[in-house]
Amino acid sequence: MDQVSSRLVESSTRSSRNAMAEIDWDLPLDPTMYACRPEWSALYGTEYWDELTTEQRIRLTRYEFASVMTIGIWFEMMLQEMIIRDQRSADYHSSEFQFAMTEVADECRHSLMFALASQKMVGASYHPSRRVARMGKVFMNTAKNEVAYAGILIAEEILDVMQRGSIGDDTVLPMIHTVNEIHVLEESRHMRFAREQVRGSMAGVGRLRRETSAVLVALGAEMIVLNLVRPQAFVDAGLDKHRAVGAMLSNEHRHRMLRSGCVHLMQFLDEVGLLTPSAEKIYRRTHLL
Repeated sequence: MDQVSSRLVESSTRSSRNAMAEIDWDLPLDPTMYACRPEWSALYGTEYWDELTTEQRIRLTRYEFASVMTIGIWFEMMLQEMIIRDQRSADYHSSEFQFAMTEVADECRHSLMFALASQKMVGASYHPSRRVARMGKVFMNTAKNEVAYAGILIAEEILDVMQRGSIGDDTVLPMIHTVNEIHVLEESRHMRFAREQVRGSMAGVGRLRRETSAVLVALGAEMIVLNLVRPQAFVDAGLDKHRAVGAMLSNEHRHRMLRSGCVHLMQFLDEVGLLTPSAEKIYRRTHLL
């Protein structure tokens, strides 16, 4: 683990980026450009999407992406707390501790970047439901070892998949291109660190712990997927909330995009023993498998 952490620390020193310096936050946004590749809208491929004008679709993606980013802030703050708790009694001179603190610093910058981007686009921020917020607090305070780091990995992987899908698309706002590029670059190191932590934690574990951890991680993934686009974002975009939420939840196109984007994640979970039959059922109903 120390060798991997050392390489990640070196990579962070060489290639970390700063959105505060790279993005001109005062530059007006082009009203004809989307906040994500249209195919990554939660409603793309539905009858509701087909009824929308181009202007409505652009407005929708901006509110959707603001929801993804601000819910992402909520997730990232939980991840930071879990990492800090995990490293509180670590060897402070180790490469593992140094990269863990680097990751926390990265996540702080990412949260500020997401906050500024969502404010710039629509001026709205979103939070999970009270029930999910309570569940998240319990998860944050109790998750340890492979459950904590697999939860971190899944949250980062799902955001990464959605953002990679819009990089290079010339219909997407340049500001969002930069936000996506920075996040994808730095999260690739975070995901490598999380994978190594999960591998180390799963070495030699018994069946009961493996089965329990697999289900807890899968439930965490379900919580993430179901809360990325909040119903209020559809309302703020001028759509009918109930119709939009129903279309999103039954959208086969969105389900296919999530499944195809999470192939490598599912392969990793299977490799380390966290893709048990009980966990598979949860991933299938969440359309990650």
